[in-house]
Amino acid sequence: MIRLLIADDEQLEREALVDMVNRRFMEQEVVLHVAENGRKAADTAILWEADLILMDIEMPGMNGLDAARAVMSQRPDCRVIFVTAYSLFQYAHEAVHLGACDYLLKPVDPDELEASIRRAIRQIETERKLHALAPMPQEPETPAPGADAAPREEPGNNQAALVMAHVRRYLEDNYMFDISLDSVGEILHISPAYLSAQFKKYQKMNFLDCLTELRINAAKELLSDPFRSSAEVASMVGYEDASYFARAFKKRTGVTPTQYRKQAVKAAREGREEVLL
Repeated sequence: MIRLLIADDEQLEREALVDMVNRRFMEQEVVLHVAENGRKAADTAILWEADLILMDIEMPGMNGLDAARAVMSQRPDCRVIFVTAYSLFQYAHEAVHLGACDYLLKPVDPDELEASIRRAIRQIETERKLHALAPMPQEPETPAPGADAAPREEPGNNQAALVMAHVRRYLEDNYMFDISLDSVGEILHISPAYLSAQFKKYQKMNFLDCLTELRINAAKELLSDPFRSSAEVASMVGYEDASYFARAFKKRTGVTPTQYRKQAVKAAREGREEVLL
């Protein structure tokens, strides 16, 4: 079950969002609650234990950004999708900094809203699976003296492989947020050292390399948009420091983000010319 809170000070907007969610998620167990201002949204989300909030930003008393900050201080696992009529970079930047799942502009496109909610639900369900699978063994069993040293399947290997597959999926869904080996280890109630060893064993790369690969691949797609600056792309894929992002991007690809954008634009132009010929 997903507890979804819709917070908007405009009654017609609330009703429209409720209608969209009811129509698009009839097959899923999504329970709805509404709030007409930021203060009530924060209180309801904490007391009702909301999993996901569709949050307007401009609301009387307490705005949506402050409400989201209050909720996340008490319920860090709660996901937030901001829905606003204001396309201000300051709002978008702060929303990303807060770890928001998405930032949608009104009037909201139903398909875009559905896709955003489904991504958030997938993140919630993946994290729940990680919690359900924990705890797992801290150390492999030590063979008894004189035991057969031939390779054999260790107890718990299947579970460890399943956990690591879910950790990989968790990174794919959350690479844009401030996540680390320590934060995932805390979810699983296991030591970061053990998680690191198991992740490398089953994913054939270490945790940081995997996270970096996902972020750089996402950045490549975003850089194809000429209207997005490198700093904006850096923030969208999880890098607060644009300079560090540029260094990481060049180390991984051999070119700077600006050079990569130019190459991508040139390749796209040449591709179009070939089609015309």
